[in-house]
Order: sequence, then structure tokens, then C-alpha cells
Amino acid sequence: MILPPKSNGEGIHLPADVSRITIIGANGSGKTRFTDWLEHSLGESSFHLSALDAICNTSPTQVAGESVDSVYNRALTSGRFLRTEASSMFERLMLLLLNEEMEKLVEYKVSHARGENVALEESKLDVVVRQWQDIFTDNHVLREGGALLFARDGDSSAYGAKRLSHGEKAVLFYFGAVLYAPVNGTIFVENPGLFLHNSLLRRLWDTIESMRPDCRFVYTTHDVDFAASRSGNVIIWVRSYDPDAGIWDYDLLPPDSGLSEEIYMALIGARRPVMFIEGDATHSIDSKLYPLIFKDYSVKALGSCNKVIEATRAFNDLRAFHHLESRGIVDRDRRDEKEVRYLRDKNIYVPEVAEIENILMLEDVVKAVAHWCGRNPDKVFSSVKMSVIKQFRHDYRQQALLHTRHRVKRTVEYRVDGRFTNINALEEHMQNLVKEINPRGLYEQFCREFSQYAATEDYPAILRVYNQKSMVPNSNVAPMCGLSGNKDSYIQAILTILKSDGKDAARIRRAIIRCFGLD
Repeated sequence: MILPPKSNGEGIHLPADVSRITIIGANGSGKTRFTDWLEHSLGESSFHLSALDAICNTSPTQVAGESVDSVYNRALTSGRFLRTEASSMFERLMLLLLNEEMEKLVEYKVSHARGENVALEESKLDVVVRQWQDIFTDNHVLREGGALLFARDGDSSAYGAKRLSHGEKAVLFYFGAVLYAPVNGTIFVENPGLFLHNSLLRRLWDTIESMRPDCRFVYTTHDVDFAASRSGNVIIWVRSYDPDAGIWDYDLLPPDSGLSEEIYMALIGARRPVMFIEGDATHSIDSKLYPLIFKDYSVKALGSCNKVIEATRAFNDLRAFHHLESRGIVDRDRRDEKEVRYLRDKNIYVPEVAEIENILMLEDVVKAVAHWCGRNPDKVFSSVKMSVIKQFRHDYRQQALLHTRHRVKRTVEYRVDGRFTNINALEEHMQNLVKEINPRGLYEQFCREFSQYAATEDYPAILRVYNQKSMVPNSNVAPMCGLSGNKDSYIQAILTILKSDGKDAARIRRAIIRCFGLD
């Protein structure tokens, strides 16, 4: 297969044995035109699938190669087709399946009337019903009076295909339509995830591909989850299209990039620098806060700090391919200055506070929320500050122990290697290492430092070393600001302020950016 022309006037050649291709790009990048060009180049060996057209469009779909409509029209003119009005492509497909089964039954009866001992051949409709009921295990498909009826477990009433949901119709359409694709053809699937739940996509399309192992599948989508679900495929990133010159800017995803397809696919639609962060994309504070702070970045939540560090490294190694800048954000936690400098040198932002909750407790953030709520900012912050200091005075020895444990663990990781010829050498090395590290000395040092922070009421220093998830609710910052509830209402207030882009939003954004040393 030859792909569309690039700026040099030539297209990339794909090996003949490529069986899966995913075309992905941002809205307006030209990926649909890219797919149209491919369909035209392959002529009648191409077969077009679009659930949107099949379910919602009552006019015949015009495509470069084959489609359900073209197969339907040939059957209609054959003289053997049961002529019944069908308004949509979905309904025309149902008629195709029913008509094909009727023909097989007639042929079977004729053969038996001649005394021929032949088996009833499985119809396309048999295949579709079997696959349908495997996906929707509580559903049953009935044939009655030349029509298909559907029923669910525990429900005695049956209903026609028109009462199916769009998602159910899409699955039924795909199962049936794919059986009419040309032998050894190329099946082009437009928006394969449309109408379908994400949990269904991988299994569904694995099943559909197994139904036509002779065919190549080409998917056009901007659904990054679907693109990541297709293992072993060639992924084409369409960046842009020049309609005057008839050329595209596109590239193939490097197969050995060192970056997972899931992460890479999430970035392909982005035309802004990328910011990898900790937490999950739905529930974490990070994913809600950072897009409102770093507005020039496309923010992607990856979970753990190790994933953030590795993704940032791998993505920046491929900068010559994607031309995008990548940054990362990880919590400071109990890292020392040497660790922080190392990460910042690798384009990983590390704040001057221990974790994301502490960012919410920065002086200017608290004051901005108090002002927005109509309270006295200085008075509110003074009370919050003293509450946090009181918590820290109670916890500082436990915090010192946690910092000691982290420092010991990191030092051991750095200093212990595998170059020991026997167990005696390893034991001697470990004994000397314990003396060298001196955990008790470290602990006492941290205790002195932390005690000093509490005694001098050094609020910024406390936020830098204090890992305590309950700091926000225990400080009573929400009720002090006049908010009902506690932590959640306070966080929501910050997010609401940032979305408003007023003076309080500017104060919060400036405080957080300064916390990362970026002012």
C-alpha cells in the first residue's frame, strides 16, 4: 500500500503484510481526506463502514469502493431479491442478511427435493446472530415472519430492530456489513468507537477482525483509547493537509519509541506542549488544577511519579519526530535538593512544597479564596497558618522519621551494586554502609530542623517538608473562608476562581507558578 503524497511529492510505502492501520489526528488535520485518498487509490478492493451513515443517513452513501449500499443495489437488480422498502443503510443490511438466508433455505429444499443429501449451509445471518449473542449475552435474536426480533432475558416481549439503541445497532451493523467486504479487501472504518462504550471496543473489534482475517482494516479516529487498543498495528499521525498542493504532513509512529502507545495516542491530537502529571485523569486534584495553571500545555495524567519521569524522558528523546516540547510535574515528597535539581534538569517541575495538597495551602492561594468569599484574607490566613503549624508541632518527629527512611532508602539504592564476589564482601559493604549513613544521626538532624521550623513559625519551610494528606481538612480552611463543607468545597472554590480568570485567579496562578520557581 502506498500512502498519500507528502511535501516531497512521494508517499510512504507500507509492507503488503500490514493488516491493521490506525489513522489519527486532531480535528481539522485532514485525516478524513487522507482516508478518502486511500480509498480511491484502492478502488473496488476497498470497503467503507460508517455506523453514523448506516443508522442516521437515509440517503445512499457514495464511496470510492464498495459499501453496503453497493452490495444491496446489486442484490436488488439480480431479480431474486425480496423487494421491501428500507430507508436507512442499517435496514438495507438487515434485508440483505434475511434475503441471503432465504436463498440458502430455498436451495437446501430444492436439493432435498432432488434427493441430494446436503447439509444446510451456515448463513451470514447465522454468523451475525452468534456473534451478537456472544457480545450481548442476555439478548436473544428471533426470526419471525421474514423479520428479526430481539428479546432480553426475563422479558417475554420481543421487539424489532428499530427499538435497538444506537450502540446495539452499530454492533449489529458492523457484524453484518463486514461479511460483505471483498475477499482480501481493505475495510475502512470511520469513527469505530461512535455510539459504543469504551469497555466494549477492544473485544468488539478483535471479534470483527477475526471474522475477516483475509482483510486489512484501516481505522480513522480521534479516539485515543481506541487507537491504543489496536495492538500490532501501523499508526499514522496526520498533522495537517494543504488542499491547494494536495499534500499531507504525516508520519508513522515509531514502533520502538520506548513510549507506550496509550500515552503517545493521547498526545497526537495536541498541538501544544505536553505536560505529564501524577494522578488519574478523573479524580485527582492534579488533573483538575494543573490544566488551569499551565494553560499553554496539553496536560496528561499518568498515575505514578515514575511514569511521569519516564514518559517525559522518552517523549523528549523523540522530539525530532513530533516537534513538541514535553514537561513533567511530580510532587516534591521527601526529596532532597540534589534529587530536585536532577529532576529539574530533566524537564521535571518540582514544587517548593511537599505535595499537591500543600499547594492549596500557599499563603496567596488561601488569601485569594478568602477574598473571593468576602472574608478578611489576612485574618483567615493567620488562623490557617497557626492551625497548620500546630499540626506540624504534633507530627514533626514522625515526619522526621519518614524523611530519614526516604534518605536511607535512596542512599542504599545508589550505593549498593552487584559487583560482589561473595556474601562476605556484601555483608562487609552493608555494615560499613549503615555506619556511613548513620540513620539515627539523620533522624536527629531532621528533628532539629523541623523543630526549628515550628519554633520560628516558618510556614514555607513547613509546607516544603510536611507530607500530610489531612492538612487541608484539619486546618479548617474551608469554614474559615466561609465555605460550607470542608476539603472538597475548598478545592472546588479554587477551581471556580481559576476558571473565572479574575484578579483572584491571577493571584492563585501566580502563587503556584512561583512555587515551581518559574516566576
